[in-house]
Amino acid sequence: MALELIQAVEQADSSEGLLNAVKALAAAPSKQAIPTLITVLGYNNPGAAVAAVDGLIQLGEPAVLPLLEQLDGYNYGARAWAVRALAGIGDPRGLEILLDAAANDFALSVRRAAARGLGTICWELMPAEQVLDAQIRALKTLLQASRDPEWVVRYAAVGGLEALAGDATVKPDWLAEVSARLDEIVDCDETASVRSRALLAKRRLSLG
Repeated sequence: MALELIQAVEQADSSEGLLNAVKALAAAPSKQAIPTLITVLGYNNPGAAVAAVDGLIQLGEPAVLPLLEQLDGYNYGARAWAVRALAGIGDPRGLEILLDAAANDFALSVRRAAARGLGTICWELMPAEQVLDAQIRALKTLLQASRDPEWVVRYAAVGGLEALAGDATVKPDWLAEVSARLDEIVDCDETASVRSRALLAKRRLSLG
């Protein structure tokens, strides 16, 4: 079944045909689909790329290493989609990519996805002795992203801060730093939706 779906992607002769074929392949929970879904990230077809990202996220951990192995060789567009897939999967092996993307990528959609992903890393999959340093780096990057010029990135960073601060493994003394930043956003951010999101985060974290 998976081979037939893969062939359908490879033989698609129109944008709509490719989109439908990728959607069908993404819906099939088969590890065989991973290389083809990753290849689709490099096509000039945003709809198909979104479907491929969804499929890779659904497949989860098995897709992480193939994504990381091919990341450096990607054109920018494919790399951006790959970052979104890694953000959605939450595997700590993608942490370095997400840290860099959230802070430095020129595309706001990639910074947004990376910021969101930093809040949902599966820390339990990381060696225990590495977790504290990794969480500190994630926290610093999210605090930086919460000052991004683009409001959608700041909004995502607030969500990332909430998720990170709400994780049971996070040090309680970090909550004061997160709370202070959320207060600042509530009082000073120029965008109403970001201010509202920060207020919601405070309530959910019982920070006031």
